[in-house]
Amino acid sequence: MFTRTRFDTPCRIEIDNSDKACHAHVELAGGYLIQPGDKVRVHGDPIQVPFGGRAVIERTATVERARWFERAWTRLAGHFEMTELYEVSFTPGRIA
Repeated sequence: MFTRTRFDTPCRIEIDNSDKACHAHVELAGGYLIQPGDKVRVHGDPIQVPFGGRAVIERTATVERARWFERAWTRLAGHFEMTELYEVSFTPGRIA
């Protein structure tokens, strides 16, 4: 309850750096679900994919599970940070 759980697991990294997509995804082996507050650290050298390239790499990752109060805090803080994305204006007409 008061300590973090850590474990290592294989992972698959998919990186796409093209004009159609620019993303990097990490998929953990074993179907582990990452929840709010959890930390995932992928081991190895930095990966560089040139423009127009795509790479799929197998590595090892360390997963550190959040404690219950860290998970609750992350969820609560996430709701407030989400509202920062909204900008609502009730001014008539255009703003010059």
